[in-house]
Amino acid sequence: MGVIKSARPVVIGLEVHLQLNTSSKLFCSCSTDYIGRTPNTNVCPICLAVPGTLPIINDRAVALGARMGLGLHCEIQNYSNFHRKNYFYPDLPKAYQITQYELPIAVGGYMDIEGDGGPKRVRIHHLHLEEDAGKLVHPTTDGRMTGAAYSLVDYNRGGVPLSEVVSEPDMSSPAEAREYVTRLRQLARYLDVSDGEMESGSLRVDANISLSNADGSLGTRVEIKNMNSFKSIERALEYEIGRQNKVLASGGRIIQETRLWDDSEGVTRSMRNKETASDYRYYPEMDLAPIVITDEEIEKFKEDIPELPWEKRERFARDFGLSKEEISVLTEQKELAAYYEGVVNAGAPPERAANWVRMEVLRVINEAGCSITGFGVKPAVLAELVRKIENRELSNTVGKDVLDLLVKDGCSLEDAINRSGASSAKLTGSSLDGLIATVMEANADVVGVIKSGQDKKGGKAKFLHGLIMKESRGQADPKEAAEALSRMLEL
Repeated sequence: MGVIKSARPVVIGLEVHLQLNTSSKLFCSCSTDYIGRTPNTNVCPICLAVPGTLPIINDRAVALGARMGLGLHCEIQNYSNFHRKNYFYPDLPKAYQITQYELPIAVGGYMDIEGDGGPKRVRIHHLHLEEDAGKLVHPTTDGRMTGAAYSLVDYNRGGVPLSEVVSEPDMSSPAEAREYVTRLRQLARYLDVSDGEMESGSLRVDANISLSNADGSLGTRVEIKNMNSFKSIERALEYEIGRQNKVLASGGRIIQETRLWDDSEGVTRSMRNKETASDYRYYPEMDLAPIVITDEEIEKFKEDIPELPWEKRERFARDFGLSKEEISVLTEQKELAAYYEGVVNAGAPPERAANWVRMEVLRVINEAGCSITGFGVKPAVLAELVRKIENRELSNTVGKDVLDLLVKDGCSLEDAINRSGASSAKLTGSSLDGLIATVMEANADVVGVIKSGQDKKGGKAKFLHGLIMKESRGQADPKEAAEALSRMLEL
């Protein structure tokens, strides 16, 4: 993990918005499946703020918010409520946003990450619920606001439930910020709280960054928005660190403001002066009753929390003896981790199973453009294939061919082995000698070099051995084939 060099200590805090996995919006029954819909068709009088309409809280959104809070080791509040956050912007039909302010659903907590200098704990200030805004569309060639003669607004997304996770300013580099968001997304996916897809906007990040003053006090904070990938988070923060250092080094001062990240140009641009809480004129939402969660309900939420990513990583290291790199890949998605465990539980050696899931299963998935849930080979079938390779009944090369046939045609393992040209029967004795003789005859020039004593480093003999193993389609034992080849070459 790289460390950005800065003349002053860097201080970073993040606000991460997660779109919650609900079928309906936060305060009405409109669908949250808005992607690809005709603009302004996934709306109703409530999310369009028609006078006289009243919001109704989505209980599942509340449960998911509490679930995420528990995953972050937060304290779930027995009592929380909503406020109106007042600001005028075209994508907000009410001219205010319903959000939690003074009494959020979850407070405290932490997320452990791998920091620049080793393990690091990032504290969580709070997690709150709020509704999403609509989406502005700027009719320019590049979709940016600059240069647009006008803007269009699509309210289909307005009212979709969000949980906002607000960290303390505990990160000190762009790399740590990226690591934090990566782990936060993984947690949300393990808990089925959100799919965390930055590309579709279901995970959005706002960064607050400052450089410490010479006396150690915090410098002026700048907010950065419009970072829509993990790479852009890191790039935007790197740029902003450099920009602020230059301003301070030239004797200037940092202005408290909100800046937009321009990914194509690789720069941040000033958007507006940074508002304070008083600018939003928060006051309690009168049309919604407070959220009351009993201790019994909190205990039930805790019972439903599955094994978390860091717990699974520790168990995989302890039970399967895997490397840190192997564990990182296998536990990235809980579905992939479950598939791997299914292969091991069906009798495959943990280390070889890890290699096959990491390398071959993910290769097939990436080529097919699907997920592990769409992978057609059951764990028990892959376990049997891995066992045959482990027992040297099949070679790795043949095993890959067999896996491709299993995926492509959905046939049985036995059929796939037969159709690959291999067999579970061992090629040994006179049958193996016959195969070796055929290979030697087809490569008489190579055999001549070896017998003349010119193959001092054994490269030619290894070449013949490789051809023999290839022609045997995994039926020959490598050691036995090597011994038989040496005997027939009279070495």
